[in-house]
Amino acid sequence: MADLTEDPIGQARVESTKKLHPKKVRQVPENLKKFREIHEQAMAGGPPEKIEAQKAKGKLTARERIDYLIDKGAFQEVGLLVESRCADFGIQDKHIKGDGVITGFGNVNGRPVAVFSQDFAQLGGSLGLAHAKKIASIMDLAAHSKIPVIGILDSGGARIQEGVDSLDGYAEIFYRNTKSSGVIPQISVILGPCAGGAVYSPALTDFVFMVQGISNMFVTGPEVVKAATGEEVDFETLGGSMVHASKSGVCHLVAQSEPDCFRQLKELLSFLPQSRFENPPVIETKDPEDRKVPLMEKLCEVDPRKSYRINHIIWWLADDHKFLEIHHNFAKNIVIGFIRLGGRVVGVVANNPAHMAGALDINASDKASRFVRFLNNFNIPILTLVDVPGYWPGVAQEHGGIIRHGAKLLYAYSEADVPKVTLVLRKAYGGAYIAMSSKFLRGDINFALPSAEIAVMGPRGAIEILYSKQINESKDEEKEALKASLAREYSDKFASPYQTSSTGSIDEVIEPSEARQRLINAFRILADKRKPGTSERAGNIPM
Repeated sequence: MADLTEDPIGQARVESTKKLHPKKVRQVPENLKKFREIHEQAMAGGPPEKIEAQKAKGKLTARERIDYLIDKGAFQEVGLLVESRCADFGIQDKHIKGDGVITGFGNVNGRPVAVFSQDFAQLGGSLGLAHAKKIASIMDLAAHSKIPVIGILDSGGARIQEGVDSLDGYAEIFYRNTKSSGVIPQISVILGPCAGGAVYSPALTDFVFMVQGISNMFVTGPEVVKAATGEEVDFETLGGSMVHASKSGVCHLVAQSEPDCFRQLKELLSFLPQSRFENPPVIETKDPEDRKVPLMEKLCEVDPRKSYRINHIIWWLADDHKFLEIHHNFAKNIVIGFIRLGGRVVGVVANNPAHMAGALDINASDKASRFVRFLNNFNIPILTLVDVPGYWPGVAQEHGGIIRHGAKLLYAYSEADVPKVTLVLRKAYGGAYIAMSSKFLRGDINFALPSAEIAVMGPRGAIEILYSKQINESKDEEKEALKASLAREYSDKFASPYQTSSTGSIDEVIEPSEARQRLINAFRILADKRKPGTSERAGNIPM
């Protein structure tokens, strides 16, 4: 047997077994002591006064944000000691460890993710070349490992002290956003300012989160806007969370606080696969597959011209009545989001009669198109709930490009080869009927309720054209009764779901209360339609 005392490590093992004298203190090696000091300095982040200023605004520090997101003890940091090589304006003399961004990987609910978190307490979280290289490196790691990447942004933008190097750094990030699009889920969390070129990385990612009161995004700030156009505007009005959630459509989910934001983010991740090479996770549910949906029977009694919130239908169909809606405040005439049916993730696209009668317009077409493309990229089946009177009319829509934008939805559904199941609830008229995953746009299984009306246009409008002479020649007191009679006749002959079923445009008219079970069975049949990763990659281009 080897003599352990002949080698320093072995000697240490022998000594550790002996009882040390109470007054004897083992000296920490100098190299280990130095390492611990440097590590502690790097972990501290920015100066204490900068951290206090951050907290005074109701914001968490960059490390606290990672702690909220990543499972306890699961974060592995990369690039902790990276420093800027910029020799101008005293940047290098400050020896800022990490260069204003924390990068690494860890687990969220046991599933691996890559993450970067900008530190506003260090040079305002500004992006220099070393900062950008750290982000690019963790994005490369995510792409190679086929795991989601989450960016937590809180930055003053490009670091002007580093000149064009900072702009080149952004280009490196944008390039990776584009190459990873449709391959791994990319999520941006805006928790402070995000200005200038910095805004384009979130715009290239799949989902953008913002928090009320602390998140801002804009290409040019209020002062530049005033100088250029004379308009006076504050940060919140120009680029706050609700502006981007309701007007621009840049923001997908809005939170009341940072902890609430990370809770929503974790919920979103629970619906997503790790990459395009996997299916989304399946979970067990105690919600019976054959649970009846009495609300669907009531829907059949509702006047086609009356409104209702489609969310109620979605909640009743979904496992455990859970629905994660995406883009809630934008283009409310169409509703999108995630549910589970029989434990399997399904993406929902549904017309919402409670807003603009559920008609399709420019914003609704863009909103639905990009979501359909995301679902197709990541092997998530699509459920389409149809109650659409057509495309929204008007000069503004025509001049704004409803033809071009409306075509995006046709393209997205035609391109998608994941399982597609459609249920026509009430109205399905004209070109909008086609766009909403109709049978000959290659919907796999297309159902209709007995209340469905599928036609070139609504019965009232159709009879005004087809029977105009007869209506005009009738007496005034008889006109309304005549119109009602002709509309019923037209509806029975040309808009009935039974007539549409006879032509093969609808596969089956179903019992309303059995809708949940029928949908679950349909998606189960289609479960092996496509193997993950076998389809040609298509990026999720911003729309």
